[in-house]
Amino acid sequence: MSYYFCIVGTHDQPLFEHEFGTSKQGGDGVARFSQEARHMNPFIVHASLDFVDEMQYTNNQMCPSPRFLPNPQSDKNKRYLKRIDHFASSHISCFLTPTSTRFLLLHLPHPPNTLPQSTPHPNAYPPFTPYTSQPASTSTSTSLSRSSSSTSSTSIPNNPTSPQTEEAIRGFFGEVFEVWLKAVMSPFKGVEERITSPVFRQRVVNAGRKFL
Repeated sequence: MSYYFCIVGTHDQPLFEHEFGTSKQGGDGVARFSQEARHMNPFIVHASLDFVDEMQYTNNQMCPSPRFLPNPQSDKNKRYLKRIDHFASSHISCFLTPTSTRFLLLHLPHPPNTLPQSTPHPNAYPPFTPYTSQPASTSTSTSLSRSSSSTSSTSIPNNPTSPQTEEAIRGFFGEVFEVWLKAVMSPFKGVEERITSPVFRQRVVNAGRKFL
């Protein structure tokens, strides 16, 4: 699974971006997006903001809350919107902060019997996109699918829609939210400013390794 994480401000401007790969089941933590996908990821995430706005303003619990939260943990759980959109085989999950800053995570699975391709095969059908994969040979695909069928249905690296994956993303968002709070509480840092701290980035990396 490859991940693209983005923090978006209230004016729909990106405040922080980071790519990483899964660290579960022997993953090395390296994102394997194709070059085309890297260019498209910000557009796909930005397009999902319409769904975030709709969910935010049609649900009273999602409206900006006061500074004092009687139950911060309960509020944190309500602000995890789970999967809000998808494009081809990629999925976008969202967490909404009390200041209406959006945490967006695009996750793209790479099944063990396919390889991400950056160059389409001539005359390929259906039309190639950066989010499609060219299957391996029939014999290889069959043998790999048999060996992985018992784990791929629920494992985090292979199934972006499983309950285990949703809980892992919830934990990732929760940890990043706590780190983000400390960053924006600095009197020298504005909530709508880009986050350039290497310490913040490293803590996002650590959260990704821990949960995803």
